Amino acid sequence: MLRRCIARSPVSSLACSLLVFLVACATSSPTAPTRSGGTGSGSQSGPAPDPTDPTTLPPPAPAPPVSSGPTASDRLASAINGAMIGAIVGSFGGPIGAAAGAGAMMVYAAITGDVPLQGGGRSHRGGSGGGSYPGSGSESDREHDIDQQIQDQTQRQASLESEIQQELKRQEELMKQIDQADAARQAAQPGGAAGTAGGSAKPAAGAQGAPDAADLAKQADPRVAALAPKDRDLPLSIFDEQRVRIPKGTWGNDHDLDVIKRSLDADRDGKPEEIRYYDAATGVILRKEEDRNYDGVMDAWNTYDHGILVQRILAGANGKPDTWETYKNGRLALREVDRDGDGVKDAFYRYEGDSLVEERYDSNNDGKIDLVVRYKDRHRVSSEEDRDRDGRMDTWTTFGLANGKEVVTRIELDKKGRGKPDTFETYAQENGKTVLVKREEDVNGDGVIDVTSIYKDGKLVRREVSDPSLVPL
Repeated sequence: MLRRCIARSPVSSLACSLLVFLVACATSSPTAPTRSGGTGSGSQSGPAPDPTDPTTLPPPAPAPPVSSGPTASDRLASAINGAMIGAIVGSFGGPIGAAAGAGAMMVYAAITGDVPLQGGGRSHRGGSGGGSYPGSGSESDREHDIDQQIQDQTQRQASLESEIQQELKRQEELMKQIDQADAARQAAQPGGAAGTAGGSAKPAAGAQGAPDAADLAKQADPRVAALAPKDRDLPLSIFDEQRVRIPKGTWGNDHDLDVIKRSLDADRDGKPEEIRYYDAATGVILRKEEDRNYDGVMDAWNTYDHGILVQRILAGANGKPDTWETYKNGRLALREVDRDGDGVKDAFYRYEGDSLVEERYDSNNDGKIDLVVRYKDRHRVSSEEDRDRDGRMDTWTTFGLANGKEVVTRIELDKKGRGKPDTFETYAQENGKTVLVKREEDVNGDGVIDVTSIYKDGKLVRREVSDPSLVPL
């Protein structure tokens, strides 16, 4: 109970120390010496003494020794030992608890000559009879007991600190694992950078092995040609097998196909999660259908050529196909996407080798491309855009690199709607910002620059006009 009390707080330590003082004072009050009521242990022969004759009465028995209590040196030694024990006990409550415990135990020990919390007993120095007060025996025994208590407390603190450090280390490792898992999960989510891929990038589904965060990030980067997803190597015994004939034109095939159909219905709900079709004669896979979200409806269709994946069609949330992927040499070569789910392809991504080289967009679904972005080494180098959506490109932008970032270096505009640029703007980097430094204009459309404007800090500082007829502008 005492240990629980003093371990709570500094204030509790002081209160518990005072409680020890009061209880000890109450229990250590010396017992009053008592005299024997008898006449002695022996008997004498002869006539009975006459109580009226003093000469015949036996001499009085000596009085029992009375304890003189602890001496000043006893009190001093007890006070020092009490202060040490009080500090040790009170240290559970911090510095304040240690000070309070030391003070209370010192006062108590000085008054009573008793060192609290020590076992054993010791008689007062006045003699062996009479009252006695608790003690620990010899001075060396007391010192040994105190040293042992200090060592025990130090060991307990060291053990506690070790447990705390181990727990902190375990929590730190756990947080690292969580951070790594979150990074891998975010990297694997679809996403696009500044006008790229339109969020259509998807990690390779069903790929064998467990890719790390860097691999997942690379696969999710729309400027990197994704590897063709690999089929899981599953035992044939888990499939239901039957031989069927696929009519001409069902898969775009130019003749009937004799195939082995293997279906996997893992949850036995009558709706297979995966169906694979193999050529009956060669055993080479021709086609695979998947229910990726296990809702009972197929939402992915793979086509193979000589057992190698060449095309993949994916359905969106509405169950309708919205992504068409073409693979070449084991990598993505073309991705076509229906971004708004209206059944019309409106974004096209072309890859060469392992990198994206071109994007094309039809923003208003009129069947005409209104934005083209070209890449080199996975960086934008140029773009052209039909800003007014009249079917003709009117803005041409050139990009460069500054400190590893893509920046605009030149913009050409067709402001007159002639189908060719008539305004040329040059940009530069100043204090980390892209600013206009020069604008050249072909006002009359003859292919010759008529007006040149010079800018500094984004503000016009000089204008040169080659055709006086254009003044004032």
